[in-house]
Amino acid sequence: MSDVLLFQTPDDGDVSIDGGQFQLTDGLETAVYLSLFGGNWQDDGSEGNPLQWWGNADVIDPLQRQTSRTQYLLQSLSATSGNLKRVEDAAAADLAWLPERYAVTISTSVPERNKVQFVIQINDLTVTILEDWER
Repeated sequence: MSDVLLFQTPDDGDVSIDGGQFQLTDGLETAVYLSLFGGNWQDDGSEGNPLQWWGNADVIDPLQRQTSRTQYLLQSLSATSGNLKRVEDAAAADLAWLPERYAVTISTSVPERNKVQFVIQINDLTVTILEDWER
């Protein structure tokens, strides 16, 4: 099954249209991007937060709620080496929904001031995302 390919640009996520058709992917690129950056940036994942992602409205089990922890932390934490590990752990939590058949590794780095780079390896697929970290 194919999804519309959502990819990172300097202005956040975007899609490509060629000849009136969306560029598609059979990979997990779009799912990865939405898992990390597809929520409400003000949703910290706490119980009762009225700013939760709308898709959680009918989810009873708090462990099943989708929260883009990565997005929240990049907006709320200072860009320090100590916080880089917290952001990497958040990315791992945001991708924890992937079934066990996927071998997932995540590495983060700060390649330039106020930027964080995620390199996410899922089996043979590598997804690289460069995101602002301006807090």
